[in-house]
Amino acid sequence: MRSSRHLVLVALAAVALAVGVVQGTAGAGESGGAGDTTSGTSQADLVAAGEQLFLTSCISCHGVDGVGTPNGPPLTAAGEANADFMLRTGRMPMASSDVQPPDKPVAYTDTEIRQLVAYVGSLGDGPPIPQLDLDAADVTNGGQLFRANCAPCHNASGIGGALSYGRHAPSLQETGLEQVAEAMRVGPGQMPRFGPDVLTDQEVNDIVAYVDYLQNPDDPGGLNLGYTGPVAEGFVALVIGLGALMLVIRWITRERRAAGAREGAPDA
Repeated sequence: MRSSRHLVLVALAAVALAVGVVQGTAGAGESGGAGDTTSGTSQADLVAAGEQLFLTSCISCHGVDGVGTPNGPPLTAAGEANADFMLRTGRMPMASSDVQPPDKPVAYTDTEIRQLVAYVGSLGDGPPIPQLDLDAADVTNGGQLFRANCAPCHNASGIGGALSYGRHAPSLQETGLEQVAEAMRVGPGQMPRFGPDVLTDQEVNDIVAYVDYLQNPDDPGGLNLGYTGPVAEGFVALVIGLGALMLVIRWITRERRAAGAREGAPDA
């Protein structure tokens, strides 16, 4: 009896083990197949959905297959970075081609932007979206590069500035860091294009890290005065210093008058 029970238990354990192995293998195969299908079609799905959005929202200006029209430039060499920058900063859709497109609220959801970006990227070669790694960035080098290449237009503190023909360099204080990197690669508007032959990926990373510092600076003095520079700081220091000096002079004068009055008063 014991031997029979022992054999039955061993047989059941073997069957259970075999079933588990088969199910595990099948599950792994299905999972692997599903993963491959998703990775293989996800980009295609994004492109297909982006094409439908393009046909309803963009074709009137940029033409069929993004070849361009008199109302809008071609997108066949725009690349994903250009499309992502324009859409995430609200510059597209553009209200008028006669004025510099301003930053405005984003018109599309994040999913729609990814779809449009994928479609524009499929139209031809163009700069991809830069990959940032701020942990590996050199902020000091980024500051030097920023002052040499960006500060003449965007100001040393990144608050923007006036350009010729009524245009302006926008402030970078609230611009997304990824969009800062994209702008360097695509050169929107009057901004020069800094390709890999001008700025390496590491240098772009360094500049973005410095812009991040400008957006979140240390204020050891407390009041930042809008980061407008030494002129404003000197003016405030002068006004406060002169005001304090006038109060001290007034106090000394009053004390001297009071002392003189006490000395000149007749004794009782």
